[in-house]
Amino acid sequence: MQSQATHAAQDRKRATTQPLHAVQIADALLTLRTAAAVAGLSETSIYRKAKADPTFPRLIRMGRRCTRIRAGDLTAWLAAQAGA
Repeated sequence: MQSQATHAAQDRKRATTQPLHAVQIADALLTLRTAAAVAGLSETSIYRKAKADPTFPRLIRMGRRCTRIRAGDLTAWLAAQAGA
C-alpha cells in the first residue's frame, strides 16, 4: 500500500505534464519530456544533439533543473530533417 506522500508526488507529476498539442503554438516553451515525445528522441539524445549539431534548436535554460525548447524551432528542425 502506498503512502499519502507517494500519492501526492504522483498527483503533482501528472498535473505538470504538458499536453502534446502545445507543439502547435510556435512560441510555446516545451519541456524536454514533451520535446522528446514529439521528436521521437530521448531527453539524453536531445542534450547530445544540442551540443553536437549546430542546426539543432537552442535549449533555453530557465534554472538549474529547468530546460525548455521553443516549439516552432523544434518543428522547423524536424521538417528540415524530414526533407534532407
